[in-house]
Amino acid sequence: MVLPSLQLALAALVVGYGLGSIPFGLLLTKAAGLGDVRSIGSGNIGATNVLRTGRKDIAAATLLLDALKATAAALIMSAFSPEAGALAGFGAFLGHIFPVWLKFKGGKGVATFLGSLLGIAWPAGLVFIATWLSVAYLSRYSSLAALVASAVSPVALLLMGLPGQAMLLAVMAAILWWKHGENIARLRAGTEGKIGQKS
Repeated sequence: MVLPSLQLALAALVVGYGLGSIPFGLLLTKAAGLGDVRSIGSGNIGATNVLRTGRKDIAAATLLLDALKATAAALIMSAFSPEAGALAGFGAFLGHIFPVWLKFKGGKGVATFLGSLLGIAWPAGLVFIATWLSVAYLSRYSSLAALVASAVSPVALLLMGLPGQAMLLAVMAAILWWKHGENIARLRAGTEGKIGQKS
């Protein structure tokens, strides 16, 4: 991975952060008359918490848009260089988790992680999806599936001959794991909710 110029790197991060910080979960739930999604469940703006409103369509739209905003950022800046695209994806991931508009309290970053990965190297994104589906099917834990898939993604990039991008995704995976600290604690305690489980 050849680092872009300082100006291009900063531009990539700014473009990525700007797109990533759009709080689609909050905007969609308010537009649908569901109130402020931050006042329910975990208080998170991501698709998992949006699902707690009972609106699967709004949750699905949130998931899609949270992923696409990172994919768009990566693809836009990839027109300048692959490295700039990777930095834009990283910026979008940070923007989603730490949006300036919401006092830096955003989502946990799973959809945006995937969106970044699809924009940087789509085959690695498919590895993420396949891993998530496999772990979710076997364990019924969405959080565990996300953790395992995020850990596998940098390895996939390494095998594709993209060590620089793999390093960047490893940093993103570490942040994602940190944001899932409470989920990890519940998984270890056996109290984490399973997919389809009624609360």
